[in-house]
Amino acid sequence: MAGNETTRNALSHALVLLTDFPDQRELLLADVNARLEGAVEEIVRYASPVMFMRRTVTRDYQMNGHDYHEGDKAVLFYWSANRDEAAFTDPGRFDITRSPGPHVGFGAPGPHFCLGAHLARREITAMLRELLTRVPGIRATAPPDRLLSSFINGIKHVPCDFGG
Repeated sequence: MAGNETTRNALSHALVLLTDFPDQRELLLADVNARLEGAVEEIVRYASPVMFMRRTVTRDYQMNGHDYHEGDKAVLFYWSANRDEAAFTDPGRFDITRSPGPHVGFGAPGPHFCLGAHLARREITAMLRELLTRVPGIRATAPPDRLLSSFINGIKHVPCDFGG
């Protein structure tokens, strides 16, 4: 499943986000090749397709004044981390020019980083480049039908118009 959930859900979220934020859409369409990489990172940050991951603490550790003990369960809330005011200026704003964009949409750095992150980035980039250059008028026409899940911020269906 590496790269699967993030890729397909980020693409669905991209259609909704680029419809809901027309200024960002126009900015992207003005220079797709120059802005697409940043747009992909911002889409993954803003949408956070995988919302959390649970891990087991492997050794006693103290972080930010909290003690964690071997065997404790820890939950990493990517959704929350991707909205952290300490890491992002105006984190609730969708901004394809955000730089740097140290999001954790593919997990935290280190051994828990998503194995499929590079593939997911490549796939999202290729799909959006082709879609936006071939069908630049595509837009969502209604709110998405969301996946009912506490783990995946997924979209099952989103009606769209090709801007024909």
